Amino acid sequence: MKNDLKARLKNGEHVLGTMVNLVENPEIAKIIKVCGFDYFIIDCEHGCFDYGAVAGILAMAREIGICGMVRIPEVKREVILKYMEMGAGGLMLPNAESVEQAEELMEHSKYHPLGNRGVSLLRPATGFEKIDNAAAYMQKTNQETVLIVQVESPKAVQNIDEILAVEGIDAAFIGPNDLTQSMGILGQYEHPDYIAAVDHVIAMAKKNQKFSGIQTMSAPGLEPWIAKGMTLNLWGSEVVIMMNAAKEGVAKFK
Repeated sequence: MKNDLKARLKNGEHVLGTMVNLVENPEIAKIIKVCGFDYFIIDCEHGCFDYGAVAGILAMAREIGICGMVRIPEVKREVILKYMEMGAGGLMLPNAESVEQAEELMEHSKYHPLGNRGVSLLRPATGFEKIDNAAAYMQKTNQETVLIVQVESPKAVQNIDEILAVEGIDAAFIGPNDLTQSMGILGQYEHPDYIAAVDHVIAMAKKNQKFSGIQTMSAPGLEPWIAKGMTLNLWGSEVVIMMNAAKEGVAKFK
């Protein structure tokens, strides 16, 4: 399956995804696509997904034509390689604070010459189809894979220009809870220091010709950031969306 998410971003489109926090059934990929989302990210940082569960969801995503990505728990070769071999369309690195972290993410997720990803081509990522031209396949995969660094601390904000300058890193993504927590203003999303930090990340993304995004739990909370130029965004999670709709419905009968 062709992963066209990065091509759409480069064409100036705004793409909207959601986080998968809990549901392990592969059909969640179908549900997300039918709802109209462009992509989703499986949360393997906070979530308790095992490798088999992630593989099943990503397999379904590839078959139905939606980009499935993974938020990895750490920068580690084994972790990154396994998710890439499953066919992840991209990876999100939480709490990225340094160029070294970004370079290591690149090293393990991209094939030579950009990185040094292990080569094994009869895998779910290839659909188990014969690859006639390995070099062309690897180049195409390098081009399509989306790598996102998550900005969750003042140090990350300070270093984001240099981090985004790393070749192969595609986007900076704000983690609002962790960023405000580390700034000592937890949950104060209207605080001028927080807004200035996010504005700086947006500006550095534009400077480096990269993309930026954020996750909010409400649609109104996302709209101002879209207006400021964020094009790779997440709205809620499968749990949040389900619970919000359920609470709204139940309230009408009680």
